[in-house]
Amino acid sequence: MMRQKPVFIINCKAYENATGAALVTLAKELAEAAAIKGVKLVLCVPATEIRAVCAAVKIPVYAQHVDAFGPGAHTGAITPAMLVSAGAAGTLLNHSEKRVADVAGAVAAAKLAGLQVVLCVQDATEVKIYRNLDVQYIAVEPPELIGGEVSVSTARPELISASAKHCPDRLLVGAGVKNRSDVEASLTLGAHGVLIASGVVRAGKPKDAFLELCSGW
Repeated sequence: MMRQKPVFIINCKAYENATGAALVTLAKELAEAAAIKGVKLVLCVPATEIRAVCAAVKIPVYAQHVDAFGPGAHTGAITPAMLVSAGAAGTLLNHSEKRVADVAGAVAAAKLAGLQVVLCVQDATEVKIYRNLDVQYIAVEPPELIGGEVSVSTARPELISASAKHCPDRLLVGAGVKNRSDVEASLTLGAHGVLIASGVVRAGKPKDAFLELCSGW
């Protein structure tokens, strides 16, 4: 039986190459790599870059955050309507670097506007708490491993298996994912894909790094 291909969510964060022409070039390279390998790729980009990236690639483009506000006096807010207008298909939500006070309210606001949601959580307890929300994926990332050199599948394999018991159909994992072995281990433990940032975006050759990540499929 053919193995299920993993989902790859790449969070470009606010890295040096995550803005302007550099981000458009990065997006095109990663979209081309995803097409070569036939894997599902979603790019999460800064809100200011959504329109330009959407114009450059056919893959889904998500925001990195959304605020649960409608139109009104909300200076600095990024509303669901703004993201839809810019062309975003969805959004990350509740990343460890941008935690949300009212997760359920933010999910509801995003869904009402027609946005998909990848909900970030920090541990298996939070997976259990939020598993019944209407989100596309739940991505578990232990914050102490984010941006590090050790993958969650190596340092905390029990976290993945415990989370998969609570959310067996749409679990993603992230933190320290760097290579194909990390992806394969995560899938073996029950994940459906990975949320990755620096392992691809900050690589010397991001396209090659991404091709290596999905070289088993």
